[in-house]
Amino acid sequence: MKEKGGEFVWFDSKFVKWEDAKVPIFTHALHYGTAVFEGIRGYSSKNNVYIFRLQDHMERLHRSAGVYSITLNYSAKELARATIELLQKNKMKESCYIRPLTFVGLHGIDLNLTKNSPTHAVIITFPFAKYFKGEGIKACVSSWRRINDSTTPPLAKAAGNYLNSILAAQESQRNGYDESILLDLSGNVSEASGENIFLVRRGRIYTPYFADSALEGITRESAIEIAKDIGYEVTERPIPRTELYMADEIFLTGTAAEIVPVISVDGHVIGRGKEGPVTKGIREMYANVVSASSKDYMEWLTPVW
Repeated sequence: MKEKGGEFVWFDSKFVKWEDAKVPIFTHALHYGTAVFEGIRGYSSKNNVYIFRLQDHMERLHRSAGVYSITLNYSAKELARATIELLQKNKMKESCYIRPLTFVGLHGIDLNLTKNSPTHAVIITFPFAKYFKGEGIKACVSSWRRINDSTTPPLAKAAGNYLNSILAAQESQRNGYDESILLDLSGNVSEASGENIFLVRRGRIYTPYFADSALEGITRESAIEIAKDIGYEVTERPIPRTELYMADEIFLTGTAAEIVPVISVDGHVIGRGKEGPVTKGIREMYANVVSASSKDYMEWLTPVW
């Protein structure tokens, strides 16, 4: 971001002005990537802002921290409450992005982290609208492979994991694509650089499982539930690369991306080269849900005001 977001950030239980939220240059997370984070969205609708699956995100933050024995000093409920108070403090009335982050502080230069290592927690929020522009994106299969559970756990949403995603995203941009799709070490489809992936064949929906190095995405989980509720069969299974080219539809899911159709992969046109009916139905239902326009799934929304 080139500009600051809200006037305040939440930093270790205190509201601190954006420009005063600073950490020492010897912070362990700065040197070794010892941080875990979440991405959450708040949607402006009906004179309110609705935060999507706030508690679920904070619980996943705790699970990610636990993988690395990073002590998170605040419960998921406390972090959720702090998020609401932060948006109120910032007088946030527009759609926004929320970034909770916990990281290791002045531990020293060794790698022997324990639950007693000093940690900090922050929550940042800033106005945010649409991530991908246009009505569909063009993707390529990256030459970089997705990190594997035998090396760096993909299920933990750790900051260091995203160096893998950055390499893939840079490659796609250099080659004129909007996004990259990464394969796992076995050559099966894993996920995009920042999103989970689904494909549609003959009216059925398929998506990689966690054993394929996919993140346990909350938007992914939401899309699966919505798809099943509107009558589609969803199967989690290995997906070979070639099946991408044979798909009738492909779509990505993620906090920033929401539900976005993929209209080509490696130059192969997907379906008719535009959003298909299955993707459209799920995307429109998701949009209704997050904007509180549907009476269903209201338990996923937390009002700010």
